[in-house]
Amino acid sequence: MSSLSSSHAAAPALPAHPLRRAAEALDAALGGLVELAAAAIVLVEILVLFAGVVARYVFHSPLVWSDELASILFLWLSMLGAVVALRRGEHMRMTALVNHIGPARRAQLEAGALAASLAFLFLILAPAIEYAHEEHFIITPALELSNAWRAAAIPVGMGLMALVALLRLLRTQTLPHLLLALAGAAAMVAAFWLAQPLFAGLGKVNLVIFFVGIVAATVFAGVPIAFSFALATFSYLALTTNTPMLVMVGRLDEGMSHLMLLAVPLFIFLGSLIEMTGMARAMIQFLASLLGHVRGGLSYVLIGAMYLVSGISGSKIADMAAIAPVLFPEMHKRGAKPGDLVALLAATGAQTETIPPSIVLITIGSVTGVSIAALFTGGLLPAVVLGLALCSVVWWRYRKEDLSLAQRFAPREIGRFFVIALPAVALPFVIRAAVVEGVATATEVSTIGIVYSALVGALVYRRFDLARLKPMLIETASLSGAIMLIVGCATAMAWALTQSGFSGDLARLMAGMPGGSYGFLAVSIVAFIILGSVLEGIPAIVLFGPLLFPVAAQAGVHEVHYAMVVIFAMGIGLFAPPFGVGYYGACAISRVDPDEGIRPIWGYIAALLVGLVIVAACPWISIGFLKSAS
Repeated sequence: MSSLSSSHAAAPALPAHPLRRAAEALDAALGGLVELAAAAIVLVEILVLFAGVVARYVFHSPLVWSDELASILFLWLSMLGAVVALRRGEHMRMTALVNHIGPARRAQLEAGALAASLAFLFLILAPAIEYAHEEHFIITPALELSNAWRAAAIPVGMGLMALVALLRLLRTQTLPHLLLALAGAAAMVAAFWLAQPLFAGLGKVNLVIFFVGIVAATVFAGVPIAFSFALATFSYLALTTNTPMLVMVGRLDEGMSHLMLLAVPLFIFLGSLIEMTGMARAMIQFLASLLGHVRGGLSYVLIGAMYLVSGISGSKIADMAAIAPVLFPEMHKRGAKPGDLVALLAATGAQTETIPPSIVLITIGSVTGVSIAALFTGGLLPAVVLGLALCSVVWWRYRKEDLSLAQRFAPREIGRFFVIALPAVALPFVIRAAVVEGVATATEVSTIGIVYSALVGALVYRRFDLARLKPMLIETASLSGAIMLIVGCATAMAWALTQSGFSGDLARLMAGMPGGSYGFLAVSIVAFIILGSVLEGIPAIVLFGPLLFPVAAQAGVHEVHYAMVVIFAMGIGLFAPPFGVGYYGACAISRVDPDEGIRPIWGYIAALLVGLVIVAACPWISIGFLKSAS
């Protein structure tokens, strides 16, 4: 379905051809070099930021250049990670429709999606080079380097992505499909260019053509979401305004250059690390010993484990990948149906979206200016409310469960499991304390978690597989690149919408909704469920967050309360079939046919909606602790 699942169905073997073999050899060599560079940057970022924390807090001698170097490397990580994601087919995209058509037509759409991405990359390459050249006049204050060293990441990344897309077409498509896709993309570009005079007199209708028509057509055709946003924005700016494309590259840079977003790759890596070191297994083992003997006990363990692990990794896929392999075999043994297991796993993915250090919380804070510390504090209790709603469904469904196979542990054994799990359970509190006590920023604190997990894994649990470090670093770079390219493209698209006057129109429309603040919240819930389903969570947040948060403030809705409501609404859309990408990610991790989980998930979705209504109707759940803290 997206980067979260095996979206690319196995294609029939293509006949050997010298050009295809050359493309495969070049792709392997280039891919290996880019993956190595991206993995190395992730590692260097961890070391630089942790060194900054140690120097400032332990030696009281701050490294004035650490944030600057981290910022330069972060843009390179984002662009090289995007290259890795494109090569591996891991950019987030909507394939619900593509996967339900015949193999021949699917191959044509796959080729068309790559050709559309390639069209944007070729169109933006010259402005990206010009942008990097313009940046060479700016000198960084601490390292005294030309800013072109940082900005060059954009044209280099765009050029490498174009080459990778072309090589992927050569490797995976027959010559007729390849030529047809490229010719089709060229024809569409030419047709829009020739139609430019027609757009001049259409005014606001152009917003519908470009930001609804083009985005919808490309997203549902399987074009990666980032490139769908980018194509729509580039087309709108180039064909209906006099804006230089240099400005769009600047907005891409701005979106990908928020230093606080550096927490995204670091927490993704931390999630992989707790699974590799056995910390996640230790936590789950303790919870299972505590609740495994009650009806539905392991389902309660799953809900609790997702709550705990979400307080460590910040990545839903990392959370689910850490928990499912540990719990599911025992749940199968006790007669749980695969469909119900994957349904509950997906539902807990939506329920725990607000547990700090959620990547969505960090993203929404960076693009809207809401305090990330406030979001971290406000996100804990709402997730408990939705968790209790899920527990009520578990209680009802498992009230007649056969407990003959359940094992009851003695208090001494439970205590032993607790002692074993204690270093792992302490990690979320270590992370939270480091931020609250001012030891580290929300960005830097992930490095403390990484070092803590590495030491605990190696010294306490005696599990630290060095051979897995490189694949974990590459996976981190790939997922981070896919996320950051979306953030950059959505930032550019949001800027274009703002410049068009759309944000003002939207504000007036939403402000005029009947029902005051509650009417505004109701409309927002419906809108973000749909957006979360179609666009995924982060694109929806980045695109509409900056537009709607000022409107929420005008309607009298607290910014943290509004953040919780829209994040949960987006999460429900993200994990609800048939379009929700997160649902298919849960199925891929659980190795369960998506059709098996569709029926049982609706009970959990209904419970989540009830919980969301309670959170929306009672602002104290989201902001009560903020007031007490102040």
